[in-house]
Amino acid sequence: MIHSFSSKVFNCVNNVFLLLLSAIMMFPLWREISISLSSKEEALRGGLFLWPREFTFSAYRYILGTDYIWAAYGNSIFVTVVGTALALLFTSSTAYPLAKRTLPWKSVFSVIIVFTMIFNGGLIPTYLVMRQLHLINTIWALIALNLISAFNVIIMMNFIRALPEELEESAMMDGANPIRIFFSLILPLCKPVLATLALWIAVGLWNNFYQAFIYLNDKSLTTLPVLLRLIIVGQQQESQLGQASDTATESVIAATILVTLLPILAVYPFLQKYFIKGALLGSVKA
Repeated sequence: MIHSFSSKVFNCVNNVFLLLLSAIMMFPLWREISISLSSKEEALRGGLFLWPREFTFSAYRYILGTDYIWAAYGNSIFVTVVGTALALLFTSSTAYPLAKRTLPWKSVFSVIIVFTMIFNGGLIPTYLVMRQLHLINTIWALIALNLISAFNVIIMMNFIRALPEELEESAMMDGANPIRIFFSLILPLCKPVLATLALWIAVGLWNNFYQAFIYLNDKSLTTLPVLLRLIIVGQQQESQLGQASDTATESVIAATILVTLLPILAVYPFLQKYFIKGALLGSVKA
């Protein structure tokens, strides 16, 4: 009886704590929503925003009415979709042979991959390589720099190791070659870990500010994180959005933040069921 009462008390306290923690975590997002739906004058007053003041969609009409935000949206969507697809292809095709016990020089290749998790070439050598490849000031620079991640390769490799080898042996007896086995058998079985990696990669590419700021100089190639930064620091103004008096208002900044977050928030629920399962399964059999 005492044990049951203690469990109920613990569950009640734990639920209250989690609700408070969730409210604290959600408040910054709710505050931005409230500011974005408030008038310019009320947004500039600042303070605690629990609800929109002088409810209006003017900030969203202003942001969505500019051509520059749509160009940035198109660039970010292209980088995220194409970059994620190519990164999954390169990651899985790298991990598949490394998961084989019979691969020659397997330990050497594994050490080389792990080495990249500890050391990298640095900004200047990487920039020089990208310039030699003629990728500076192109969208493909952001994609090429994120094609392979050693951590993702290890996760994928451990997941493939957990698959029964008898499946491949049976497919080979039926006349399937390694390429067909990889695309027709292995990849379909790797949906959980592929969905997990896709979410990680897509979020990283969508929020990729630093590389876009370094390698993209043409304003027509600006991605959403760079555009958001320009609006926040007040450097957008007449040359990009026009009406300089409105570009730095708090309501417009909040609306831009929410417009930037919306695609990730919309995609995440569809991949959430694979997220934990893929991460756990990929950690089996190191």
